[in-house]
Amino acid sequence: MGTAQVCLIGAVMLLGLVGVLTPGVPGTLLCWAAVMWWATREHTSLTWGVLAAATGLLAVVQVVVWLLPPRRIRDSGVTWHTVLVAGSVAIAGFFLLPVLGAVLGFVGAIYVSERVRLGGGHRTAWTATRTAMRAVGGSVLIELLACLIVVGAWIGAVIAG
Repeated sequence: MGTAQVCLIGAVMLLGLVGVLTPGVPGTLLCWAAVMWWATREHTSLTWGVLAAATGLLAVVQVVVWLLPPRRIRDSGVTWHTVLVAGSVAIAGFFLLPVLGAVLGFVGAIYVSERVRLGGGHRTAWTATRTAMRAVGGSVLIELLACLIVVGAWIGAVIAG
């Protein structure tokens, strides 16, 4: 597989990560499809193992997200801009401090964004952060972490060989 095709697969995965944060875009499906594209082109036991693990993980995550109680972001007062910024920081945090950085980045970015948006102090921003995490944080964070793990496994497998 050439460098151009690996870069295209990486771009689809990046689009999938952004899609997890964007309503109506099947981000999880895009990440899985990119891994499937890669596995069907490489045909090694490593690629098939990554595809099998990604399929299992993303299937379990879809069931977990489906079982979570439905919440609406509009009812919480948090803007989608805040969620997109938090997701972007979570993606960067995942690569700076694997797994834990995504969670800290997501929650921290919501806190900072809400503190700036509301112009209040710590108490107001923390209340808004808790409301946002109850509204969308759980499902978005679970789905984003799963996709980040899949992307991380793919990157590791590409580097390994």
